[in-house]
Amino acid sequence: MTDISSVDFTPLHGYREVQAISRPSLSYWQDAWIRLKANKRALASLFIVIALAFFTVAGPVFWRLDPAQQDLDQVSQAPGANRAALIVEDYEPWLGNEFLPGQGLRLGEPATTQAVRLQWDVLPGANGHRVYRNIFPVGPELAYGIPLGEFFDNDTLFFEDRLDLKPSRYYYSIVPLGPQSELLDGYQTIEVEPMRVTTLRDALERGLVDESTQVKVGDQINLAWHPLGTDYLGRDMLARLMAGARVSLFIGVGAPLLFILFGVVYGSMAGFIGGRTDQLMMRFADFVVALPFLLFMILFKIAFGVGPGESGVFPMLVALVVLMWPATARLVRGQILQIREQGYITASQLLGAKTNYLILRHMIPNTLGVVLVTITFAIPNAIFIEAFLSFIGMGVAPPTPSWGSMSNEGIKTMLTTPHELIFPSLFISITVLALNLLGDGLRDALDAKMRNTE
Repeated sequence: MTDISSVDFTPLHGYREVQAISRPSLSYWQDAWIRLKANKRALASLFIVIALAFFTVAGPVFWRLDPAQQDLDQVSQAPGANRAALIVEDYEPWLGNEFLPGQGLRLGEPATTQAVRLQWDVLPGANGHRVYRNIFPVGPELAYGIPLGEFFDNDTLFFEDRLDLKPSRYYYSIVPLGPQSELLDGYQTIEVEPMRVTTLRDALERGLVDESTQVKVGDQINLAWHPLGTDYLGRDMLARLMAGARVSLFIGVGAPLLFILFGVVYGSMAGFIGGRTDQLMMRFADFVVALPFLLFMILFKIAFGVGPGESGVFPMLVALVVLMWPATARLVRGQILQIREQGYITASQLLGAKTNYLILRHMIPNTLGVVLVTITFAIPNAIFIEAFLSFIGMGVAPPTPSWGSMSNEGIKTMLTTPHELIFPSLFISITVLALNLLGDGLRDALDAKMRNTE
């Protein structure tokens, strides 16, 4: 038998090199954020969404112009257009100038946006004359344009036009009238391009100059600056896009949050309870899916007393919440059916956990990834629905701005002033595209199956 002493149990002093492969511990959300940052399109879309939120919330703090304020000197003004205006005397009526030299239709004075003054000689065979204005030259079809004045004698041979003048090109025509006021041949046309002017009094009232500034008649000043131009009523496009963003995003974000919240609760209950209750609840969801959205939108407008030309924001919000939740309920129900078979759910049940605790503590948190992706896809869909309904006149009604109603107004003048349609439609397109790309990136980042395969 071998003797064992205490010396045999003396610890050995020394170090042994151990090589180990270590990986930093990451939570579910930390790993998802790393995956999202690796997706360049989704990350760029996230920055665009943040910029749109800043534009909507903080934009009016920096750009304080009232979206309903009209600048009548710059109606339908394109971005970057000339803003120069000449200071002139206050308006005084004009009764023609019998000593004005020249023949035929001519200008009595230089044309300005304050007034275009025309004078002419009696046309051959005329018992009177009619004055027209057009923005296009008169062609063979003899489309003279808008009739401005009519004179049934040959004594009045002058006319003063002050109707909504802009610094653009106009074509004025004088047409001879017969004994029965019929139009005769032998019209005369003149091309006129008025110069933008304003009076010193108007400039002071609108804050373009102050009393300390040495400005006098004949000087040139710049009118108010509109970075994105103005609409057909002279309202600032940038201010209206900010105000329209608040309306569009209120519907686009508020409605999805409400109907997705309801869909999460409804689908969780159906999936966890199961059995006949689940079947009844999901058949009701199928019934809601079959309901026509536009029909119910009209019914809600009637039920809430919204008449023609009135804003239908609240009926639209109610229609979205009432009719759009089944898709989320189906998705969450499918997730719950998978989660309730997991071992930790059975363990919680054995420990006495109640149904409410299981759903709120275990099941819904494990479906948050799917819910977040659903929200990012539901928001652009709701924004597009609002834009479509406002575009066809069933949603937000003027003068309340929204991107859809602004597009509806802009399409009427798209050939002459395309910026009134381009900017709101561009904001709709960018927002919808960014949110869809962000949702696609979140789906990849939050998908646990993709994480395990890498």
